[in-house]
Amino acid sequence: MSKWIKNGFIIIALLILVFSFTPSYTSLSIDNLAYVVAIGIDKGEKEAYKVTFQFTTGTSSQSSEQNPSIINSVEASSIDIAINLMNAYISKELNLSHCKVIVFSEEIAVEGISDFIYTFINHVQLRPSTNIIISKATALSYIENTEPILESLVTKYYDVFPNSSKYTGYVSNVTIGEFYNALVCDTCEPFGILGGVSTGKVDQTFKSGNDFYVRSMETNFVGEQGSENLGLAVFKEDKLVGELNAIETLCLSLVRNQVDSFLISVPNPDNEDEKIDISINNRNLTSKVEIINGTPFITISGKLKGFIYSMTENDNYADTSILEKISESVNFHLENLLTQYLYKTSTVFHSDINGFGKHAVSLFLTLPEFESYNWLDNYQYATFQVNIEAEIQTGTMITTS
Repeated sequence: MSKWIKNGFIIIALLILVFSFTPSYTSLSIDNLAYVVAIGIDKGEKEAYKVTFQFTTGTSSQSSEQNPSIINSVEASSIDIAINLMNAYISKELNLSHCKVIVFSEEIAVEGISDFIYTFINHVQLRPSTNIIISKATALSYIENTEPILESLVTKYYDVFPNSSKYTGYVSNVTIGEFYNALVCDTCEPFGILGGVSTGKVDQTFKSGNDFYVRSMETNFVGEQGSENLGLAVFKEDKLVGELNAIETLCLSLVRNQVDSFLISVPNPDNEDEKIDISINNRNLTSKVEIINGTPFITISGKLKGFIYSMTENDNYADTSILEKISESVNFHLENLLTQYLYKTSTVFHSDINGFGKHAVSLFLTLPEFESYNWLDNYQYATFQVNIEAEIQTGTMITTS
């Protein structure tokens, strides 16, 4: 009996050794995975969609030279089918855990992207921090032209470019998690990062069926980097309805208190032909929502501090009366910009991307009453009042406290 037990232990030990050293093809093996860093979605010619996948080559991130990436596309009837087809094509299993951006062409976005968003959110590998980009060019063209000039890894570029929102306000760090939350929300609407390719001008309006939306002005970039990210793409529910240019995006960043500091140019009160550059420290604007005669009345107010950035030899900015005039110029300029931006979101886009509905909820006794009011439809009738009080000083006399 003891001999049988001894032989049994020997057999078990041999089986463990055999299986330990037998090559296995499982999803847990890093050699069998292909890590996707970007996904692009365009309309297809033979199938409904053309899906582009960008992979890294896996070279060392310590290299001083730019590491190349591999870009492959496949046409399919859905995202899941596209992933399955690409698995077969590259003979490896796609892994989305390192995906940095999802790029939609505007041609796709104007028709609605909710099905894609729900599919990606349901994908356990994809991180909620993945950025959403709406490209004026095709998604494939955007990905192909993304060649960072100050980073050796395209993945590093995808990581850092949204961070400029904190000190410029010209772009917003929009993630798929935030887009999904706004998509299913009764108090706000979603928006995405506006991307494009620097290859010349495009028409200022884009047509898809019977729907039109207003494009923002072209940027003035000239350089080696083929793709650009500036402004925001505005959605009504899951459909693209318009764009915000850089200054309008700054207004959104101010209203949502998502920018720490920013630079603006205002008219010189002593010389209408000159501009003065002002660096502003955001002190957080406050939003107040009221319902008057059944329509929203929204007040934006706040105090800002800043200092004069551009100075010439003949400027006498030490004179308090001149500083007061400049402060008044800043007040008028910001109030005008914010007012125009707010009415554009309501009367043109009919989209509360600012999230004012979150303040409106408290005006109703019960949630069913708020839902019955239908804030997202009534936002188009909103009126606005903007009150900005800026204190402008010169040079290093101002602090960020």
